[in-house]
Amino acid sequence: MAQILIVEDDPGIRGALIRGLTERGHAVDSAPTAMAGLEHAVGKRPDLVVLDLGLPDMDGTTMLRMLRGASTVPVIVATARDDETEIVSVLDAGADDYLVKPFAAAQLDARIRAVLRRLGDGAGDPSVVVGGLSVDPRSRRAVLDGTELELTPREFDLLHHLAARPDQVVSKRELVTEVWQQPYGGADKTVDVHLSWLRRKLGETAQAPRYLHSVRGVGVRLSAPPAPPGTGEGTT
Repeated sequence: MAQILIVEDDPGIRGALIRGLTERGHAVDSAPTAMAGLEHAVGKRPDLVVLDLGLPDMDGTTMLRMLRGASTVPVIVATARDDETEIVSVLDAGADDYLVKPFAAAQLDARIRAVLRRLGDGAGDPSVVVGGLSVDPRSRRAVLDGTELELTPREFDLLHHLAARPDQVVSKRELVTEVWQQPYGGADKTVDVHLSWLRRKLGETAQAPRYLHSVRGVGVRLSAPPAPPGTGEGTT
């Protein structure tokens, strides 16, 4: 059972989601405004937040950015907005997943379980080291050349999945399936956006890669940078 907070101003939708998720074994609280949701999320620390964007006192994306300044609680955005730019903006603000309304409670429940399962995966796995990059799934910390990286939960999952398969080309379809837990959906654009963010935090670009190398038409490969001349073999 997970403790879920629903931030939704429409009483009909809010009630339906509360009933649907409660029937599926979750403990559910709710808030009708962004500020009430923010206070609840920070003060009571739910396992996951379901966040509407069209809130009466503040846009949900703004609330999400404020929440990310104080908490790493997983957030699934539930929105009627299906514009790709809006979706990218929500992911950029720190959302872990999104659903476009209308949707059934069963679909939301599946997404909740997938997000929580993904965050719990790898708890007993050892650290992965590739060159100067170390990724520890137990503490969910990633360190590059002695400096800890500030990653969102999804960015960490993506980096760990790639680092655990060094020098292997991983397809975007595999990433959508294994990292996003969406075997029947998802979009390459979402993967591209997260790879772009990872590159920025790794101090590289797609044009001048160090760790993340795109293979056109196939996927992406994480490899250690070559050792500087005269230093011998690089650590892999």
